[in-house]
Amino acid sequence: MKKFILTFIILWFFFSCKEEKKVVVQEPVTIEEPEPVIAYGFNLDNYKVINDTIKSGESFGVIMDRHHVMYPKINEIATKIKDTFDVRRVRSGRAYTILASKDTLEQAQVFIYKHNKVEATIIDFKDSIISAYKHRQKIKIVEREIAGEINANLSVTMDSLRLRPTLTNTVADIYAWTLDFYRLQKGDTFKLIFEEKYINDTTFVGYGKIKAAVFNHNGEDLYAYRFVGDSIKKIPEYYDEKGNMLRRAFLKSPIKFQYRISSRYNLRRRIKLYGNRVRPHKGTDFAARYGTEIMSTANGTVIESARKGGNGNYVKIKHNATYTTQYLHMKRRKVRVGDYVKQGDVIGWVGMTGNTSGPHVCYRFWKFGKQVDPFREKLPSAEPLDPKIKPTYLEYIQPLKRQLDGIQLPQPEPLSFKQKEILATN
Repeated sequence: MKKFILTFIILWFFFSCKEEKKVVVQEPVTIEEPEPVIAYGFNLDNYKVINDTIKSGESFGVIMDRHHVMYPKINEIATKIKDTFDVRRVRSGRAYTILASKDTLEQAQVFIYKHNKVEATIIDFKDSIISAYKHRQKIKIVEREIAGEINANLSVTMDSLRLRPTLTNTVADIYAWTLDFYRLQKGDTFKLIFEEKYINDTTFVGYGKIKAAVFNHNGEDLYAYRFVGDSIKKIPEYYDEKGNMLRRAFLKSPIKFQYRISSRYNLRRRIKLYGNRVRPHKGTDFAARYGTEIMSTANGTVIESARKGGNGNYVKIKHNATYTTQYLHMKRRKVRVGDYVKQGDVIGWVGMTGNTSGPHVCYRFWKFGKQVDPFREKLPSAEPLDPKIKPTYLEYIQPLKRQLDGIQLPQPEPLSFKQKEILATN
């Protein structure tokens, strides 16, 4: 009996499975449509996109004619947008984009004139209403940290870190009053916290603020923090860790940073050009490449701009009732008598005019009508932070200082086995 029941169960299970229909459930197939390509506020998928650069001698009209826009329409466009954009001012070398129809005619409908990587003027004439307006690309700000060790000079070191000259110049401007870049030594170090600007996360379009910096020179840390200390003017300045402004009344040098001091103020110097006789040298010679820009070291009015005898081309600037400066041996002068110049303004270029054996600028400094050595003078500094604001500033710089101090300096490459052998034998 038991065998009969077991056989019955097996046969029932077998025929039940055989009669069961197999149902295959298919997953729905989702076809993802590609994201539209949007640029300058237009869906580029709807146009034939033509990127080009304005050639020498080309005009707006010539470009439009080449892309099948008739001259009556070109004149209408130029007239209607003249208050926003003067089509006569397009410049050769500038990039532009044309959005043309996707039919066989491929007629231009939108002209995008790119002033730079960020700003453009868009001329839209695809409909009966013609318009021109400014467009600015969305910029992403990325904060970066960098550390470097001086191996030759600042510009060479920055270049080795793949940093562009514009950032080097900004660093030089920040420390122009407190650091003599000629005296930087091999082994001096620096750290920076700064911003970089990008379009679409990939296209670099320049640097933003340098938020904080520190130079270690001769074992001393020279900090610089960007801070708006004047709530009325709202102009950012750089201050040290005690709240003293880095900016001074006078720059340390009339040359930005690529120079060397070839001769200092010396009242008993012997000069080869005068038969090696003792003749006072009442200036400081900054040797630099021929044609290097010369800056005014402080605000003031030009009282002399001439070429005369051994001075060659020179400029003399009166800063106030106390101080006057003079810049000799220029290749060419940029300013005239009566011009008001600001600190850092270019007033001429390094040359060899007058009595000189090489390209340099002789920088002379008067105090109350007497020539003095500016490096031995205690020159006036800018006002420090308002005592009421100072506690806010000191609190603000604490995390920046921790961030700066935490940036790791580049480690020297390990010595090879051969180099170790050489050192061991010596």
